[in-house]
Amino acid sequence: MLFQKNPNFCGGYYGLFYMKHIFILFVTACLALSATAQRARKAVFMIVDGIPADVLEKVATPVLDSIAKVGGYARAYVGGEKGGYSQTPTISAVGYNSLLTGTWVNKHNVWGNDIKAPNYAYHNLFRLMETQYPAKKTAIFSTWLDNRTKLVGEGLPAAGNIRLDHYVDGLELDTVRYPHDKDSRYIHLIDEEVTNQTAAYIRTEAPDLTWVYLEYTDDMGHRYGDGDRMYKAVEMMDNQVGRIWQSMEYRRKQFKEDWVIYITTDHGRDSTTGKNHGGQSTRERTTWIVTSAQQLNDYFRKHQPGIVDIMPSVASFLHLTPARAQQMEIDGVSLTGKVSAVQPQAVYDNGKIHVQWKALEKKGDVKIWVATTNRFKEGGSDDYTLMTTTPLQKGAATIDVSQLPADFYKIVIEAPHNMLNRWIVLKNKQ
Repeated sequence: MLFQKNPNFCGGYYGLFYMKHIFILFVTACLALSATAQRARKAVFMIVDGIPADVLEKVATPVLDSIAKVGGYARAYVGGEKGGYSQTPTISAVGYNSLLTGTWVNKHNVWGNDIKAPNYAYHNLFRLMETQYPAKKTAIFSTWLDNRTKLVGEGLPAAGNIRLDHYVDGLELDTVRYPHDKDSRYIHLIDEEVTNQTAAYIRTEAPDLTWVYLEYTDDMGHRYGDGDRMYKAVEMMDNQVGRIWQSMEYRRKQFKEDWVIYITTDHGRDSTTGKNHGGQSTRERTTWIVTSAQQLNDYFRKHQPGIVDIMPSVASFLHLTPARAQQMEIDGVSLTGKVSAVQPQAVYDNGKIHVQWKALEKKGDVKIWVATTNRFKEGGSDDYTLMTTTPLQKGAATIDVSQLPADFYKIVIEAPHNMLNRWIVLKNKQ
């Protein structure tokens, strides 16, 4: 026995002491590594309304630039597939819900700012968080009351009866503190209050998931279009983002928490005046994403991501795992970590469906599933049939659906690290 005690040999005691010391150091190191691995993760996503990519790139935005240096900047898009079944109006609330649910309008069913009938079958980020981690804190800071009450659907049975831990919103209804003026300065003052409340709450309470919405840039766009008033509003927005970013950095440094922020806009503007939006012109569809996220992948860096990609990115960071049926419906793809395939396509031709995708990895197989029902949108479930398994790198497959005659097909491409989906709608059936 190498370190047996021997009263005639003091080295035995020193040997035993040395081994105990090494063991303590080892345990301490393991605990430190474990603590690092389990650092609390906190996510913030911001929608700053109505700023086309060309305007953001023209105006000085030092805060956004500094965040992009930590993570990245990319031009992005809204509006779904132009001319396709998922074409989505470039309207504010529509874009918000595309971000929240990771789906386009053909699924989430918010077609305008009146938010008539959201389809809560497609779970939003807050529902995922409150369901999977009910003890964690959620917060919304927003000019619009409807963001919480209608889009997130707080307290609504159809939306899961979720309750947020904290919110500051509905300030546009307070005409005493914020008297409405023709120049919309009251909206800027509300944005200031939203910003300051967000920064203070993050600094002291550190919510796990936070949505911040600022409106003034869109108001200036509608009122003045392209020009100095719009550019000044963007500069103000950058300053507001800076205050929130400072609080996040304070938490990160003082409490060793891992924070990520995604900042985007909900739509661009028309090319003629810069005052309007809602259509499918390139400028109305072209937006942007600024993020502090690490491990941004080739999809973010080499392709044009969509607003629907922010939802799965935030979910991945927070270790939120949607149920398989939900995953099969999400249109977005994570902007971080490993992604196997992007850009799905599916074309029906005389009893066959030609499926394509762009492979971002070389190894692995994809499974192609098909359903001919859409009971999911009513809160039900669809029966998928596994049609084929093929190498990921092949990037294409043809499946025979002649034995599954239908006017509607849902195709899911299940790759090693993500799922993609497409609809085929014949005879205008959805």
